[in-house]
Amino acid sequence: GVPAKVLEVGTGSGYQCAVLAKLVPQVYTVERIEELLRQARRRFRQLGLAAVRSRYDDGKLGWSEEAPFDAIILTAAGDTIPAALLAQLRPDGVLVAPVGSPGQQVLIRLRGDGEGGFTREELGPASFVPLLSGIG
Repeated sequence: GVPAKVLEVGTGSGYQCAVLAKLVPQVYTVERIEELLRQARRRFRQLGLAAVRSRYDDGKLGWSEEAPFDAIILTAAGDTIPAALLAQLRPDGVLVAPVGSPGQQVLIRLRGDGEGGFTREELGPASFVPLLSGIG
């Protein structure tokens, strides 16, 4: 079924979050660049997206106070999936993320098996900005 609670790491312009908000009841989004988040929040208000909650923080940390999430989507690529994000996923949840270095990224989907393990699928080549730590 459709996930009820989704975490997006990397709000950016807010476009993907706005689409998600039309598909799922609760969307949480984290952005590390304050000005981008300010602009996205304005868009969310203009669009009347009451289901969106946003936070200015390091996306690699996720949003532990609101975990667990049915799905987590990363909009930036790292060499690995941050452990903090995997820990915030429901045991049977789905995480989609680009993984790898620039020019060698692959979009992957991890599905929880309900017992703490994951099934990994490669969905194809991708090109995303790097997943950075910290804020600012």
